[in-house]
Amino acid sequence: MTYKTDYPSIIQIGDCLLSSEIFTEKFCCDYEKCKGACCIIGDSGAPLEKEEAAMLEREYPSFSPYMSGAGKNQIRCSGYCTIDSDGDLVTPLVNGEECAYAMFEGDHCFCAIERAWINGKTPFRKPASCRLYPIRISKLSNGLTAFNLHRWELCRDAFIKGRKEGIPVYRFLKEPLTAVYGEEFYREIEAAAGIFAGKE
Repeated sequence: MTYKTDYPSIIQIGDCLLSSEIFTEKFCCDYEKCKGACCIIGDSGAPLEKEEAAMLEREYPSFSPYMSGAGKNQIRCSGYCTIDSDGDLVTPLVNGEECAYAMFEGDHCFCAIERAWINGKTPFRKPASCRLYPIRISKLSNGLTAFNLHRWELCRDAFIKGRKEGIPVYRFLKEPLTAVYGEEFYREIEAAAGIFAGKE
């Protein structure tokens, strides 16, 4: 595998362009601090692939029992997914706030889809965009795929915890990166991290 570093801030692995921050920045979710607020606060729902939208509809009976009444009502009104102001396919929001697929236990918010997955009710864990956060994936006009780090004040404690524990973003996301893109892709990321570290 050949790693191209045409720009100091980008590493190319195959047809994917990875921001150097994925290798240099540290991150580790601190759920006890945020209590799942990423499922509640935001301008839009979670980005979806077309295949995921179809999966939401097909698997809905498996995870709907875990959803809030407001979430289920939103799905009845807007459907399993919607188009946001940027023209992107996303999960619906309840009153412009929490994701329709959220569930609550006291003041803690969880993903109803993932809860159903944990309990063995569905093979669909949750949208890849949620699993891969804080990496945001976007398709470029030249056919390449961009992996960028998203910085959100809401996740400030996660960056602090990651730095304290010395966990790079790519390592924190090993499981979802491997699940979504495969073991070989993650091995290439690890190799690229080593090459990049040597250039620091």
